[in-house]
Amino acid sequence: MVSEQFGTFKEEKSTSKIRVALVDDQQIERQNFASLLSISENIHLQWQAENGEEALKKLEQEKVDVLLCDIRMPTLNGINTVKRIREMNNDLPVIMLTTFSDYQLLVDSISSGANGFLLKDVTYNHLVKAIIHVNDGHYLFSNDILEHISASHYHTSKNTQKSMNISKREHEILSLMAGGFSNQDIAKAIFLAEGTVKNHISTILLKLKSQGRNEAILQALKLSLI
Repeated sequence: MVSEQFGTFKEEKSTSKIRVALVDDQQIERQNFASLLSISENIHLQWQAENGEEALKKLEQEKVDVLLCDIRMPTLNGINTVKRIREMNNDLPVIMLTTFSDYQLLVDSISSGANGFLLKDVTYNHLVKAIIHVNDGHYLFSNDILEHISASHYHTSKNTQKSMNISKREHEILSLMAGGFSNQDIAKAIFLAEGTVKNHISTILLKLKSQGRNEAILQALKLSLI
């Protein structure tokens, strides 16, 4: 949950800049993001591309640390671009960008191997923090998108939650997991011991028949649990 998790953000200069690539077929959108990123002392915009095919070619020539990728593009869209990257066993962190708070796009993005999902009207602070967040190996999803999904699938979620015997506490932890919170962060957020949180997560994985956190989040999204 980007806004809640990051809170008040004061950017501190790091010793090395995060190399970022930006992929979007809309020139105005690329210019807007390029302008935002140019302000940051921690981020260097390495290159830009107009579609997935161009991005894949540039990735072969110039490595980056984080990829910002539009979802809806001609030639090769964002979701298929991420799939191609993962097929090459490349674990490059990818944040998907979109103007649509669409449930299926979110599910497809996670399924393709994306590390995050942000609406294009994201603020400068949240954008920079999101890039730093995924560069550190975490996952994130825009709070606006999660709220939209929760509202759109509330009744389905409640019914599925009951049928799968997911408790209120487990549902709360599952939502925080989807927001990119670590076990330690979850423990602090809901005032539990970290060991207790780990036990809850083990139970969640068992109920969702998942091998790990990411698989559990994806399964929960498919079932409209979150």
